[in-house]
This record gives sequence, structure tokens and C-alpha cells, in this order.
Amino acid sequence: MMSEKKDPRKTFGEALVIAGEKNSKVLAISADSSSGSQMTMFKNKFPERHIEFGIMEDGITGMCAGLATTGKIPVFATIAPFVTGRNFDQMKVDLGYMKQNVKVVGRCAGLSYYHLGPTHQSLEDVALMREIPGMTILNPGDPVEIKAATLAMIEHTGPVYMKVGSDPMPVIFDESKYKFELGKGITMKDGKDITIVGTGTVLCRAAEAADILEKKGISVRLINIHTIKPLDNELIIKAAKETGLIVTVEEHYTSGGLGGAIAELLALNHPTKMKMIGVEDQFGSNGPYEELIGLYGLLGPQIADTCMKLLEKK
Repeated sequence: MMSEKKDPRKTFGEALVIAGEKNSKVLAISADSSSGSQMTMFKNKFPERHIEFGIMEDGITGMCAGLATTGKIPVFATIAPFVTGRNFDQMKVDLGYMKQNVKVVGRCAGLSYYHLGPTHQSLEDVALMREIPGMTILNPGDPVEIKAATLAMIEHTGPVYMKVGSDPMPVIFDESKYKFELGKGITMKDGKDITIVGTGTVLCRAAEAADILEKKGISVRLINIHTIKPLDNELIIKAAKETGLIVTVEEHYTSGGLGGAIAELLALNHPTKMKMIGVEDQFGSNGPYEELIGLYGLLGPQIADTCMKLLEKK
């Protein structure tokens, strides 16, 4: 179905309006970036529930925590590395330790701020957020899932971090049939030779790789993990036991992200041969997005080639 493409930020903005219509407690909050975060639609419809601050992520996080104590549901969206990296202590203390019902959306995550280089790229956000007790982490893989995840995180009680990219994403799922359940992965293909686990912006690349491998006669189990924390332990362990080889695909550092979470889980429960595909221990480069994805081996044919080499050694 991967033909139509949609702007992930616009999809988030549209979903936020739907959430605002359903629940008058929802607030849209930004750090001088409502337009870039696609909150303008919410601002136009509910001006009294929109707050635009300056570029002060740490102060805004504290304000959101305060608003949450009054029963409001603040949704704070801004550039991913700024709201996670420079703002980590406030995320940890004001939201995590205080267990405040605040939803934080890191937009232009991963390499998608390609033209501004490593200062604006976010390849460590999941690693940081995973260390905050009680923090839910969402990384939706297509526009349908972004909408569902946005609505689900607002219904969920507790702090949430959701990351979205900026480049248009192909539609993978049929909205009329799609069911989102927080903390539960989705088996997109069932196979016995190898398991590919994709998440977020590169889920479509993992799906492309699975198609390439199947044409070569390889039976691929393709899993979509849209909730990195809490991880769907049961689904991952079952795949490890039944296929014996796990490959994770993410637009994140290979340490600390989805791959790291799965490696930790399997090391303690069912040691399994693994390969993590992502960015190694280096700062991201800059340049056209597709070229950057290719630089780190995240294009569909590259993922398929990596899987083939692993299967030869299995």
C-alpha cells in the first residue's frame, strides 16, 4: 500500500485537533515553533487553549507540569533534540519523578533535520527517555499510526514522549482495519528464517527489505514496534525463539534505542543472535535525507543485503 505519502507533522497536527474536540482539557504548547510543529490548526480552532512560549524548553516543561497538576493535558511539541537533550533534567524531574500527565512530541527527529547537521539531529532521544522511570516512548511508523498514537497518548495517564520525523512518510496501514494498542507490537509478516523489527521513520524501509528477501525465497517475520517503552516483551521473545535471528532497524544510534532495549531483554531471557542497523558511534553528517539514510545502511536494499549476509552465517 506504500504509495501515498503524507507530512508526519501535519498528520500530528490534525490528530491533535481531533483530540482537542474530544477533550477540552487538551492544551497545545510550543517553543516558538507552532507553525513548524503544525499546531496552527489547533491554534485557529481553540485559541484559548494554545500557548506559544519563546525558545525555553526547560521552562516550558515546568509550566506543563504545573498545568498538569490542575487537570489539564498539555501537549508540548518542538524540535526533538532540544526538548530531550538540553531539557533532560526537567523531563526527568518535572515529568518523570513527579509523574505528571504531560505529552511531549519531538518533531524532526532522527536525521530529518539533515540540512542543519548534528546540532539539530536527534539520534539519542530514545536512549535518554528510556532512562526516565515511568516514561512511555512512542515512535509511530506511518501517518495512520501517528494519528492513532497521538490519540492514544492523550488518553493514557502519565508522561509520554513521542517522536516524529519531517519528511513525507508513505502510508503503510489501512486506517479502517488498523488497531493501535499502547505497548503492543504488530506482526506485519509472519516468517521463520529471520525477524526484522522496524520502528518509526524507517519502518517502511524494513518493510521494503522484507519484500526483497521474500522474493529471494526467505521467510521473514516483520514486526512493527511503535511503543519502545514499555516494550512488547512477549512478542519479541517469541520471535527470537521461533526464528533465531533478530535484526533491528531504527533512525537512532545503535546503542540505547530500540535495538538496545531488545538486546537487554533477550540477554536476560533468551540469548539470540542480533544485528542492530542504525547510526554507529559518530555524529550525524548533513546532506540530502535519502543520501543520509543510505550512508548509515538504512535503505531497504541495504537492510536486505545485511540480512542476507547474516543468514549465510546463521
